[in-house]
Amino acid sequence: MERINTRIMVIALVLATISRAYGATASPVDNAAEPIIETGDVHRFYKIYDAAGGRPTAEALQYDYIDPGSDGLHELARLRKVTGQSIAEAIAKRPQIYSGARDCVAVLPRVRERLVVVLGKLGALYPEARFPPITIAVGRSKPVGVGGRDTGVQIGLEALCATGWINPDIEDRFVGVIAHEYAHVQQAVAFSESENVTVLAASLEEGAAEFVAELTTGSVSYSYISGLTAGREREIETAFAADADKTDLSDWLYNSTPEKPADLGYWVGYRIVKSYYQHADDKHQALREIFEMTNPKEFLAKSGWRPGVSLD
Repeated sequence: MERINTRIMVIALVLATISRAYGATASPVDNAAEPIIETGDVHRFYKIYDAAGGRPTAEALQYDYIDPGSDGLHELARLRKVTGQSIAEAIAKRPQIYSGARDCVAVLPRVRERLVVVLGKLGALYPEARFPPITIAVGRSKPVGVGGRDTGVQIGLEALCATGWINPDIEDRFVGVIAHEYAHVQQAVAFSESENVTVLAASLEEGAAEFVAELTTGSVSYSYISGLTAGREREIETAFAADADKTDLSDWLYNSTPEKPADLGYWVGYRIVKSYYQHADDKHQALREIFEMTNPKEFLAKSGWRPGVSLD
């Protein structure tokens, strides 16, 4: 396994240089911060995993992996019920994803290098951006990633590595999904965590993250969706408009499986956000409004979107 530095600082000078290249002035507070990409948890996990012949006990995983882990791993454990027991059960149920995740460990150095550029571009496009730590760790086979305004970004190495259908290129997959989750860090409201969230609100939350991933990396993170929607844009979006106020998200969001990728709400939300941005004269102000969105219906009304609308 290629050894990776456990921490990398995205040096302020790099951010400032990239920011100047895009003609933006960095915030003296937020962009002066040096985001950390933490990968030490991965190495500690595989040390325990290898010593146990691929079958570590729940106790070893809890006391030797999670308890001494990074703050990001502790946050992942809190948010997504990751425990030594839940990881041990996941390994027993799906051992192949933990052995296979080694393939993704090898691409992390290059992912790290590319994220320097991606985060620099985010800072250039949106000088108010926040840059909390990114933690890549091993969890209980899900989630792929978590991002929040107050919690930073946590990526489940084994989960993201196993979801090749998101994007078959491992390196692009990691960069894209991390960019998507980092966009969630900037959002004022996490609609999906609210009770009775509507299809529209959750789709705009996810769609905004997809749009920002495209702005900063050149591509949406969930690239498979274009194959599901080609030639069906008006049909899909007409159905979405009819369901926009529903609080049952199951037809539109968080419903993908390896056998049947879905999550079309991500795509519709992305198109609404992109339409909003394209119609804006002041792109910086538009991006601020995307991140600070609190009223999904009002945002939709101002977006210029309609089912089947053509976007450049």
